[in-house]
Amino acid sequence: MFNTIIIVLQVLLAVIGVYQFALSLFGMYKKKKKEVHAPSKSFAVLVAAHNEEQVVGALMENLKNLNYPKELYDVFVICDNCTDSTAEIVRSHGMNACVRVNPNLRGKGYAIEWMLKELWKMPRQYDAVVMFDADNLAHPDFLSEMNNDLCSGARVIQGYIDTKNPEDSWITASYGISYWYCNRLWQLSRHNLGMANFLGGTGMCFETDLLKEIGWGATSLVEDLEFTMRCVKRGIYPVFNYDAKLFDEKPLTFKASARQRLRWMQGHFTVARRYFFPLLWRSLKERSMVKLDMALYGVNVYIVLLTFLLTALIWSDQTIFGGPHFDTLYSHFPLWISFVAIAANVFTFLAAMALEKVTYKKVYAYLVLFPIYLLSWWPITFYAFFTQNNKQWSHTQHTRVVRLEEVQKG
Repeated sequence: MFNTIIIVLQVLLAVIGVYQFALSLFGMYKKKKKEVHAPSKSFAVLVAAHNEEQVVGALMENLKNLNYPKELYDVFVICDNCTDSTAEIVRSHGMNACVRVNPNLRGKGYAIEWMLKELWKMPRQYDAVVMFDADNLAHPDFLSEMNNDLCSGARVIQGYIDTKNPEDSWITASYGISYWYCNRLWQLSRHNLGMANFLGGTGMCFETDLLKEIGWGATSLVEDLEFTMRCVKRGIYPVFNYDAKLFDEKPLTFKASARQRLRWMQGHFTVARRYFFPLLWRSLKERSMVKLDMALYGVNVYIVLLTFLLTALIWSDQTIFGGPHFDTLYSHFPLWISFVAIAANVFTFLAAMALEKVTYKKVYAYLVLFPIYLLSWWPITFYAFFTQNNKQWSHTQHTRVVRLEEVQKG
């Protein structure tokens, strides 16, 4: 019985791996034709900020210079439980500083929910709401791209999240490689196939009527994934805009990175428990490949955990206890299959960097350490499983002041 369970789990993981690899191939190309519309949609640009005095000024300057009619967008910075001069800096740039003080309900999800309620009370109403983090920098055409998609019928849009500091350390380089891979071979592939895309926490755009219709309601540690699931469950499929780029600051150290990723994984477990089975049931009932794909994406945290546990079990059995004492999938196939599987994974990351025309020299040098970053997801996910009920939001400190022209030189 145990032997059968082990084989079945390995087959299941292998099928999911082959599916993800096959899906990624559809991101190898980029559609050239797209609809372009004259600026017409108005935007409320929300910026979530908690003690961001070091970086928020650069974003305010950046948002002033967007290639979009100034009368069609306003910037609102949510100064959430700030104890520094974030609000003063925002006001010095002529932007709206919206101060929120609530030490009991901390976190980005709660801050956004509060801000939206305040926004609906204002005399001016906007066609859409765009959300950034305080450490971001937006491409000058970001709002123009959002306008194009909204005019084409999209209701939820995710921009291309890039890294503004990929050469700062091997950790930021690893984040950069991961995001180039996700943008090109996860997001673009789904976009090309007409499937639902997933939200990334920043660079997001929402139709105002949709937000008023279903509410925000995403207050977990991963509010972006939670809102994605809520949308897909209702048949509203977020789209991906490859040309709407923004640049996000990544943690410099492994410790800071591990803390951030632990929070993500804790939140992912919560969302997976809440939405996997309802989405899976709907996908089967409606025969919807889109909902099945999103259900798999939502439960990916359990897939990572299961992969780690099976790998540890097989390694321990064969290395420590003189096994094998049970069958493994690899024992039924020639050795070269394993090398092909490893090569396919390496290929996808390198292909993504080539397709995205990555020119950062240090990033290529840091590639040798990238496997450490990937493997570190396993213990982080394992620890997150046992601490998933921890709902305490942890702030990632941002200190890297970079201007858009510096990023674009890379």
